[in-house]
Amino acid sequence: MAGTVYLVLAMRRPDFNAAAVQPHLDFLEALRERGQLQLTGGFSDGTGGAYLLRNVGSLAEAQAIVATDPLVTMQASHLTVHEWNTR
Repeated sequence: MAGTVYLVLAMRRPDFNAAAVQPHLDFLEALRERGQLQLTGGFSDGTGGAYLLRNVGSLAEAQAIVATDPLVTMQASHLTVHEWNTR
């Protein structure tokens, strides 16, 4: 399926707080229930993970959603959002 999605890269901080994991998983499940999460997963080396947002109107909206991720609010990881035009 071609279109615009938003790739979110989550890289763990050196002082990663494992207490953020379950709230982050709950956050992702809420996105899935709203039809905004296409794909998610962790990196095999344990440094972080990524998720793909869909059905989001703009990069600014995607950034606003990501700002509420517990990985951000609990300062456990650095998250970046990339607008991705897929083919």
